[in-house]
Amino acid sequence: MAVIKHIASKNADYGESERYLIFQHNEYTQKPILDEEGHMILREEYYLDGLNCDPFSFASECQELNIYYHKNKNFNEIKSHHYIISFDPKDREECGLTGERAQQLGLTFAKKNFPGHQALVCTHTDGHNESGNIHVHIVINSLRKYNIPQEPYMEFDCESKAGYKHHLSTAYLAHLKQEVMNMCKKEGLHQVDLLTPAERKITEKEYWAQRRGQEKLDKLNQKMKEDGITPKETRYQTEKQFLRDAIDDAASTARSPEEFSKILDEKYHIIFKISRNRYSYLHPGRKKYITGRNLGTRYTEDFLLKAFEENTKSHREQKEEILEQQTPNTSTDLPTVPFSDTSAIPAPFIFIKSDLRLVIDLQTCIKAQQSEAYAQKVKLTNLKQMAQTVAYIQEHGYDSLEDFHAALNQASDQTSASRKSLKDTEQQLKDVNEQIHFTGQYLAYKNVYADYRKNRNKEKFYEEHRAELSLYDTALRTLKEKSGGNKLPSMKALYAEKDQLIELRDRQREDFSNHRDYERELRTVSANIEMILGKNREQEQQLEKNQDL
Repeated sequence: MAVIKHIASKNADYGESERYLIFQHNEYTQKPILDEEGHMILREEYYLDGLNCDPFSFASECQELNIYYHKNKNFNEIKSHHYIISFDPKDREECGLTGERAQQLGLTFAKKNFPGHQALVCTHTDGHNESGNIHVHIVINSLRKYNIPQEPYMEFDCESKAGYKHHLSTAYLAHLKQEVMNMCKKEGLHQVDLLTPAERKITEKEYWAQRRGQEKLDKLNQKMKEDGITPKETRYQTEKQFLRDAIDDAASTARSPEEFSKILDEKYHIIFKISRNRYSYLHPGRKKYITGRNLGTRYTEDFLLKAFEENTKSHREQKEEILEQQTPNTSTDLPTVPFSDTSAIPAPFIFIKSDLRLVIDLQTCIKAQQSEAYAQKVKLTNLKQMAQTVAYIQEHGYDSLEDFHAALNQASDQTSASRKSLKDTEQQLKDVNEQIHFTGQYLAYKNVYADYRKNRNKEKFYEEHRAELSLYDTALRTLKEKSGGNKLPSMKALYAEKDQLIELRDRQREDFSNHRDYERELRTVSANIEMILGKNREQEQQLEKNQDL
């Protein structure tokens, strides 16, 4: 899928943008990479063109224009705008996209959408993080050089006149996204709907913060491993990602905003606030709230209120179902397709967790080696856990190691089967949600398309309603692909199927969670058995050695 990103720069050195496009730079520091003699290294492959300027005198021509109009003199003024069109990595192999072709597409895009501006258009074929995706950089001077025709997305008359600055409004950005979608559709490249807000909104700034943080954490963990310490954390989390994970966890069980707030506070120390019907979250390490909209649509009031309603309905029906039906023995009893009768969905596997814990190995416990008192405490705890392990084996009737290992393998198979069933249902639910989304989009713009068919001046009408007609066309095409040429389902039928799938998914989640906990408990028992048998073998070997002496 192709995406478009925007960066506004207050840097008065226009030559820095040109150097970035031509020479190799470090992804993390954005500083140029130098050779042994201290010279900058040219990129292996790039394509460079200029729009309304010579590409190699872009900096001086921009400065001359700024002086002529007495603009861009202050430190806080935006001097240039940097747009990046990133194509899907699959476009190179599956669609035959090359650097030259992408450069022509980028140049055409710049001429159409940034006319009147001095611009650099440069295509790179390397991609970030060695992804190999082809991307086009478009750097424009914020000051307009020539007059251009007035466009529908322009808010003010001055946005089409020379000597005035580039203004990226919400409508302008939506227009650019639509142009990228149209370009990819015309060229047969991979593309998604860029106009629909993302469920998990990750900005360019957060992406790089995560990359840098992960690199630092990996170096720290490597040093700890060299010192013989096992790192606790291997995955770096940004503050926003911490909030997303916490909210996802709380929203999966909460049935009201009050319960949701309580879970976030007690489990994650996150403060939840509702202001003007908007949800905001305060990270424990911050002083400023982050709105749900900045995290993505999954974390806004609309999505979460629906989740609370679904959880309430699921919880009520689940309690009734458990009383009426028997507990299934294996996860294979859970179906992977929705039922017309929701009462036919069996209850999940029930598992009551014990307080059994792992026996601690004193030889690898650093704290126990440093403190004799702590080591003594660990020994007493280990004796208790060993006794509980033996009692557990006797209570569950495992007569031999073979019987126990057979039960462990069966539990592992059941966990895998329940995980697969859950994944299948989640995929079905995702497909239904997509159908609901595109059906709503189709119905929303159906009248616009009907007016377009009736209108005599179709070209003018199409230009005025390009975005709506494109969304209608995308929705209709997608729905036809999903239906396979059959009759399109109604919204009522789709929502009914969604309700059934949500109920099935929630029960399968509990089923999978219980099977997983049961398997983990058996693995704890297995590890403790190995420790107990290992200790006995050591004692036997020590006795044999003493007898030999």
